Amino acid sequence: MLFDDIIGQEPAKALFRQMVQSDRLPHALLFLSAPGSGGLALALALAQFLLCENGDGTNACGECNHCKKASKWIHPDLHFSFPTVGTNAISDHFLPQWREVLATNPYLEINDWLQHIGAENKQGNINKEECRSIIRKLSLKSFESPRKIMVIWLPEYLGNEGNRLLKLIEEPPAETTFILVAENQELILNTILSRCQLVKIPALQDEEVAAGLQQQKDIPAEKASAIAQLVAGNFNDALKATQQEESDQAVGFLDWMRRCYKGQPRELVEWVDGFAGLGRENQKHFLRYALHFWREFLVLKTLGPEQVRLREREKKTAQGMAKVIEIPQLEAIVSLLDECTYHVERNAHPKLLFLDTSIQINHIIKRWSAYQQLQERRSLIAGSR
Repeated sequence: MLFDDIIGQEPAKALFRQMVQSDRLPHALLFLSAPGSGGLALALALAQFLLCENGDGTNACGECNHCKKASKWIHPDLHFSFPTVGTNAISDHFLPQWREVLATNPYLEINDWLQHIGAENKQGNINKEECRSIIRKLSLKSFESPRKIMVIWLPEYLGNEGNRLLKLIEEPPAETTFILVAENQELILNTILSRCQLVKIPALQDEEVAAGLQQQKDIPAEKASAIAQLVAGNFNDALKATQQEESDQAVGFLDWMRRCYKGQPRELVEWVDGFAGLGRENQKHFLRYALHFWREFLVLKTLGPEQVRLREREKKTAQGMAKVIEIPQLEAIVSLLDECTYHVERNAHPKLLFLDTSIQINHIIKRWSAYQQLQERRSLIAGSR
């Protein structure tokens, strides 16, 4: 992948060119990338730029032997590590699928990847066997290029196993470069962060997303602009939006809110039973959409419908909710969903968790005064312990 193939992110491209040209490229870079903003694509382009033997200083040539292999992700000195599923599974076991998704969409997110490899209800992780594999690969001499490059996608999934890589990241073999691509800084070990140079990759601008859609999908400018306004700089979501008018997450979320508002026990239990079987990664993805909806709901309440990044049906639902939900209730719902995300990540029982959350949302919307009193009692009890 060449820098010219990447949508937007011109400041980041200029920074990497400057680092290479001045021979000041750190041995470990950590891209903190907003979802769907191209952090992984930038890592792939930088890797090819470093491996190229005939580059002009601003881009890889795309023609040399190194470029041809790097562009297909088969270069023997370009290594990948990413979340997998299965006991003692390592990234090498999934390289064919990895190359498939990179060829289709280098802006993918974790949920897309895990569904592609059939994770179902399992959570992805980067385990100790993968760490051993990384150490083993980088201890060998390079095969064809003077450099060795290790791209680690989503180091958040290392957890405490990342401690196994600290010495290697701090003092790698000569001509070895680490490129870590992360989305959530809070989930990365501080000991890893301190050993990398942080580069923040912002969300794409609406104009960049629209231009990318026109270039890659050949869709009319008006439709591309309309999609760009909905996805808040996430090109992965933009690509999905070209294939469907309304996302599955939106359909499921609006159905959940309707059931929460009605508060019928049978309907809530029915929804929870179905949702609990989706698996934790799908549940986290759903909650992320839910938080996106409520952020746009706040925009609706404060700035009006013209500024809202929601599709038409979602916007109509939000306008209807605006008549019964005020800002304090919105704050309570968002706080509740944040807690729900926290517990999902820690393997809480999904049926109990989401049934309780559904009931609380019903109380927040329709029994606000009683909900406030209950929370006050809980605070008093917790303070007395």
